[in-house]
Amino acid sequence: MNVETGDVAESSARRIEREIRKAIITLEITPGAPLSEQEIAERYKVSRQPVREAFIALARAGLVEILPRRGTFVVKISLDRMLEARFIRETLEAGIVRRACERFDARIRTRIDFYLDAQAAAAEAGAHYEFQRADERFHAALAEGAGCPTAWSVIDDIKAHMDRVCHLTLPSATALPRLVEQHRAILAAIDAREPDRAEAELKTHLSEILKALPQVRADHSDLFI
Repeated sequence: MNVETGDVAESSARRIEREIRKAIITLEITPGAPLSEQEIAERYKVSRQPVREAFIALARAGLVEILPRRGTFVVKISLDRMLEARFIRETLEAGIVRRACERFDARIRTRIDFYLDAQAAAAEAGAHYEFQRADERFHAALAEGAGCPTAWSVIDDIKAHMDRVCHLTLPSATALPRLVEQHRAILAAIDAREPDRAEAELKTHLSEILKALPQVRADHSDLFI
C-alpha cells in the first residue's frame, strides 16, 4: 500500500490538483465529465486522501462540483463566472501596467522579449498549450517587474474560468499572431512610460475573448451552463 503522510501527502495533493486543473483548462477533461477518486488514485499510485484534497481545492476554485452520494463532476463553463473573472483581471492588470510605466525591474524586462519570442514560435507551430504557457509568463512578468507579484497570484487563481474559453478560441490561425502583437504593443507603451496608452492596449487585448465569445458559445453550447 502506498501511504502518504504529512508533507508527502500535501505534495501529492498539489501535484494531482495541478494536473487535473491543466486537463480541465485544456478541455482534455470535458465540462460535465465525472471524476473518479479511485481511478485517479490508481493512476498516480497514491491513496484516495490526496485525491480528495485535490478535488476540494478544485471545488474551491469553482472547477469541479462535489455532490454527496453522486460523485465529483467538472463544472460546465459559466458565462457569468467567466465575465466576472475577466472584469477582475482587467481591473488588476490595468493597475499593473500603469505601475509598470512608473517603475519596472530591468532584470525582469530582459526576460520578457524571450517570452514573446517563445509565444510567437508557439503561434507559428500551432502549439496551443505552449502558447498559453508563454502568455501566462508574459503577464506574470509584467506583474513581477512592476513589483506586484501578489496581484498576479490573485489573477492566476481566478483566470481558469477565462482559460477554458480561451482554449476554444486558440485554433483560429489568425488569433495567435494578433495576440502576440497586442503583447508587444502593451510592452512598447510601458517602455515609452505612457500609462494611458498601456492601459488602453491592455484592455484591447483582454477584450479579444468578448469578440470570440458569441461564436464559441454557439459552436460549443454543450460545454456551457
